[in-house]
Amino acid sequence: MVTPATETLLARVTSGRRAKRMVAILDLISLNGSVSLADLSAELSISPATARRDLSDLASQGLIVRTHGGASALDRERELPVALRDTRFTETKRSIARAMVERLPAERHVVALSGGTTTASVARELANHRDVTVVTNSLTIAGLLSAYPGVRIVMTGGFLRPQSLELVGALAESTFNSVNVGTAILGADGITAETGATTHDETEARTNHAMVVKAQRAVVVADGSKVGRVALAQCAATSEIQMLITDTTADPDELQRLRAAGVEVVVVAFAD
Repeated sequence: MVTPATETLLARVTSGRRAKRMVAILDLISLNGSVSLADLSAELSISPATARRDLSDLASQGLIVRTHGGASALDRERELPVALRDTRFTETKRSIARAMVERLPAERHVVALSGGTTTASVARELANHRDVTVVTNSLTIAGLLSAYPGVRIVMTGGFLRPQSLELVGALAESTFNSVNVGTAILGADGITAETGATTHDETEARTNHAMVVKAQRAVVVADGSKVGRVALAQCAATSEIQMLITDTTADPDELQRLRAAGVEVVVVAFAD
C-alpha cells in the first residue's frame, strides 16, 4: 500500500520541471554530503521558499535529513521513489529501449520485464510489436502495455513495494517459475563484472532472479550511471547475463571487464 507520505510526494511532483529539480537537489546533496538553502537557491536559481518546500518534501519521504538552514544526506544508496526516477536520463533510456526492441524477434515471442524506468521505456517501444507476450511484476509496466493491441500481458501476484510499484515475494516468483520466457529484460541499480546485476531490495532481487532463471537469455538495460555501481542484493550473476545495453557515459574499463566475462555489450549514443 502506498504510504500517505508517498501519496503527498506523488501529488506534488506532477510537474516534470519540479520533479527534475528535486532529483537535482538529491544529486547535489549526494555529491557534497550537505547543502545550504542559500547555495541551493543560487545553484538552481530558485527562491529560498521554493528550496525550503522541496527539502521538506524530500525529508518527509525519508530521502534526506533537514538541518538548520539546509539539508544533509541520509543514505547515498537510498532508492529514489519511482515518481522521481522516471525523470532521469529520459532520452538516453529511450535510446537503450529502442536498441533492446530491435534485438527481439519480430515473430511471436515471450518477454519478461522487471520493474524500473528503463524497462518501462522498453515497454513503450513494444507498442508496434505484432505478437509479444509480456510477463511482468510491475504495475507501471502492465498499465503502459494495456493500451497496445499486439501485446498480451501476464501479471504476477505478490506483495506490493510502494517505492518501485512492483509485486515481489513467493507469489511473484511462482508465476515466473511456471512460464517459459524467451528474453528476460532486467533493470538494475548497479552492474559490474564481479557482482553482476544488483538492486536495492533483497526481496525484489530474489523475484527478479526467478525471472532470469526461466529465460533463454537475460539482458540488462541500464544507463551509464549504473555501470560500475554495486547495490545491496544480486538479482543476476554475471554468468547469467548474456547482454548489457547501456550508453556512452558508462565506465569503459568496467565495460571491458564485462566483455571479458562473456557479456555482449551494446553501447548507444548518449542522448541526455
